[in-house]
Amino acid sequence: MRPIPGASVGGRSRGRSKRLALITGGLLLAVTACAGGGDKGAGTGSEGKGKDKGASTTAASGQSEAVVSIAPKDGAKSVETSGVLKVTAAKGKLTEVVVKDSKGTAVPGAISADGAGWTPATHLAAATTYQVHAVAKDSEGRTAAEDSSFTTLTPENTFIGEFTPEDGTTVGVGMPFSVRFTRGITNPDAVEKAISIKTEPAVDVQGHWFGNDRLDFRPEKYWKSGTKVTVKLNLDGVEGREGVYGEQSKTVSFTIGRNQVSVVDVKKLKMQVTRDGKVVKTIPVTTGKPGMETWNGQMVISEKLTVTRMNGETVGYGGEYDIKDVPHAMRLTTSGTFLHGNYWGGDAFGNYNASHGCIGLRDVRGGYDSGVPAAWFFNNSMVGDVVVVKNSNDRIVDPDNGYNGWNMPWAEWTK
Repeated sequence: MRPIPGASVGGRSRGRSKRLALITGGLLLAVTACAGGGDKGAGTGSEGKGKDKGASTTAASGQSEAVVSIAPKDGAKSVETSGVLKVTAAKGKLTEVVVKDSKGTAVPGAISADGAGWTPATHLAAATTYQVHAVAKDSEGRTAAEDSSFTTLTPENTFIGEFTPEDGTTVGVGMPFSVRFTRGITNPDAVEKAISIKTEPAVDVQGHWFGNDRLDFRPEKYWKSGTKVTVKLNLDGVEGREGVYGEQSKTVSFTIGRNQVSVVDVKKLKMQVTRDGKVVKTIPVTTGKPGMETWNGQMVISEKLTVTRMNGETVGYGGEYDIKDVPHAMRLTTSGTFLHGNYWGGDAFGNYNASHGCIGLRDVRGGYDSGVPAAWFFNNSMVGDVVVVKNSNDRIVDPDNGYNGWNMPWAEWTK
């Protein structure tokens, strides 16, 4: 722009210079303030007290002093399923910790009484991504939060538990919940902890290990009729032995039926069938002959077969018998003791013992006659019913020979 003719340039210039000086000075002061007072020479003696100034700034801004830490670190891969997940708080107390998998299923856990830490109540599943959200408060009630995500390991070696009874079934009062593992277990406490049992009505149910691959659960006495049993197999991610992890997550429910207990008196050669406290039938029987006596003790029917083959070769009595069509057979032991129909026994029933250790009831070949004792008992029995043998010259059956843990005292069972 051109100067206006006749204008006093010098006078206007002096006024403008003063205004520029004021503006420039103001800008310098603003820059100095934004820089946080970096010029130590122009201070008011507050240098050296930066810590106090910082605390004052935190209080003024409302920022929490609490520090939340999550292990494993965010984004971690191949994380162990036990012993790694931990949430802690410093300079404050945890108020909320939520851990969920990708399906939204929460991991149970508890904050410690002092609020300093949180740990899960159970193991984690394998090959699963988890999200962690944690909140803590400092002494002033101000909150701090932390979020994290990690993925657990994918195992190379796994195991499952093969169980009985099946889901949705009704069984007799003697039926335990039995799990047979596909790999020998060397960490039994972790595996047993991962199996929970709930009953209605409530009753104390305890597990007992037979060797390193079988775990049975039962109450102290026979189940009460009508009891609803729900079992949760939370084995996914459990390290059952070094480097071998469970891969099973399943819920199983079954119901206890009417109470039927049958007592076989070897000396009297009779079986008395009691249902819900009342004797409903007395049946003549034949049991193990001398030298091949039937086991004593409480035995549970574990299998029912309308017809089956019985060969002495399978139980160490090679060549003594091979009957291809044994009717109405009910298994009592793993080793081969059955209560079954017998069409070849003649007049042995109620008169003398003639079997190789089994309990025989009168029957007909082909099992077609529903009126014979063997057919009646077969049709009125279910898996889980109890058969008690007494007054035999043999010893008591081993608790793990079939589902016969009732022969073990409760104090020993719960050790």
